[in-house]
Amino acid sequence: MPSMTNFINRCSQLVPANWHAAYAIPLRLIVGYGFMEHGYAKILHGPNAFINILHVLQVPAPFILGWATILVELFCGAAVLLGLFIPLASIPMAIVLLVAIFSVHIPNGFSSIKLLSVDGAGAHFGQPGYETDLLYLAGLAALVLGGSGPLALDRFLVNRLSD
Repeated sequence: MPSMTNFINRCSQLVPANWHAAYAIPLRLIVGYGFMEHGYAKILHGPNAFINILHVLQVPAPFILGWATILVELFCGAAVLLGLFIPLASIPMAIVLLVAIFSVHIPNGFSSIKLLSVDGAGAHFGQPGYETDLLYLAGLAALVLGGSGPLALDRFLVNRLSD
């Protein structure tokens, strides 16, 4: 077992002294990347497709709010991913999530996965509920309350400004 002990000791040296703050790294990665991916998908499929959806949902000023949503998803998502200004970036992100919950997902219930059927073509799913949006909100809340954690750009900036 000496080799296992050596392995554990080496791994523990990789963990920062404030290891409890390391929770923020996977949260930043999934929340930041998730938002950026949604914004990128809206750009890739044409922003007008998303703007038309907002129009059908009777969202006021769909052009302005459509572009605002895309920009929030891209830029605030990048800020969270990099650990930069998370308390500030989380405000428009939370607004986007809450609007999605109340304008789209509430009628579909809680669950994000609704298996309707399985056939030779594969699984067929129904409309997603608000579960995933709540998970994103919880991730943002954890980052705001607990901080951006190690390897965050805002820590680099604070150290740079204090020098």
